[in-house]
Amino acid sequence: MGKTISEKIIGEHCGKEVKPGDIVVAKVDVSMVQDGTGPLSVQELQKMDMERVVNPKRTILFLDHASPSPRKELSNAHIILRKFAAKTGAYLSEVGEGVCHQRLVETFANPGEIVVGADSHTCTSGALGAFATGMGSTDIALAFALGKVWLRVPSTFKFVINGKLSKGVYSKDIILFIIGMIGADGATYKAMEFTGDTISNLSMESRFVISNMAIEAGAKTGLIPTDDVTKSYLESRGREDKYREIQADDDAEYENVFNIDAGKIEPQVAFPHTVDNTKTFPEAKGIKINQVYIGSCTNGRLEDLKIAASILKGKKKHPRVRLIVIPASREVYLNALKENLIETFVEAGANVLAPGCGPCVGVHEGALGDGEVALSTQNRNFKGRMGNPEGFIYLSSPATAAYSAIKGEISDPREILA
Repeated sequence: MGKTISEKIIGEHCGKEVKPGDIVVAKVDVSMVQDGTGPLSVQELQKMDMERVVNPKRTILFLDHASPSPRKELSNAHIILRKFAAKTGAYLSEVGEGVCHQRLVETFANPGEIVVGADSHTCTSGALGAFATGMGSTDIALAFALGKVWLRVPSTFKFVINGKLSKGVYSKDIILFIIGMIGADGATYKAMEFTGDTISNLSMESRFVISNMAIEAGAKTGLIPTDDVTKSYLESRGREDKYREIQADDDAEYENVFNIDAGKIEPQVAFPHTVDNTKTFPEAKGIKINQVYIGSCTNGRLEDLKIAASILKGKKKHPRVRLIVIPASREVYLNALKENLIETFVEAGANVLAPGCGPCVGVHEGALGDGEVALSTQNRNFKGRMGNPEGFIYLSSPATAAYSAIKGEISDPREILA
């Protein structure tokens, strides 16, 4: 019997053939924490007298969720990680370097690897053909110290997406459509594999969006087979030697297979307060908004900023709307500067902030007031996600977000892109 991508990678890392349901101990290639979860990992290691890392160059501590720190308690959390890095040699990604999941794909994650992180959206790196998954702080602490973790081998859902996307439809719409179709718990502890000619024709940056949000269907990871697009991306990052062909076997056994016609997908909007509460236009049209956020580990890449800037160029945001734009990494920020995207955003009335998570986690840089409505390109719209349980969060693609910022209400991007 053939193997899925997850079964192949996990089997390779534990030295034996595996099947869904097996519990194994597997070697880890990359492990990471961020400033919200990392201090707990460090404290657990200190309790066990195991304050060490076995692979310093690929053990990463990210200061991104509260970056720059808005208050002393969070500054003290940063100090814990800085001291741990100094003591162990672990890599410290400092304030302003960018969001952990973007930095992982830019620099650390490679095809065929196991990537674990104390953050649920670690699954982003699955777009590179890595088994990438989020875990708790204690599990990651032991991954730091021992270089291995326990895993239950997941069964796999395969999503075969074929056809050409319509104007105004992007990878964010694909994944929101899928989550709306199967539900927020529809793939709990499953691996999601995304294939088909639609996926093959997506850029690497668009693929990251899809893998990033696999967790929003409950999935353990979201995997995309490697191909020439993957290879070109790694070459552009100076990691051409890390390219591997990562594919499922033709006779791999899947728990479920979904066939999707990409041409039938429309621009999606996830309504409060769950990601699977998706609607299309005209039902989604006309909801007045107070804030638009373009950024996050989901949609803060250069491609996303280009899409948003192309819509905002020469226009102004609506007077009622606070428009926040945050590049996902310092590299993205620099490239956006070189391509005059930042100028476009500022001229449109946006606040362009330093790379980091920004208002997505609600710690700073754009918390909502009572009753306020936000349209965001982030990945979650749970109650309280942007700092206030009395706020209302809608999710969309950068195109929908940018056009809505101009109109002052949630609007169909096809109107301006036609």
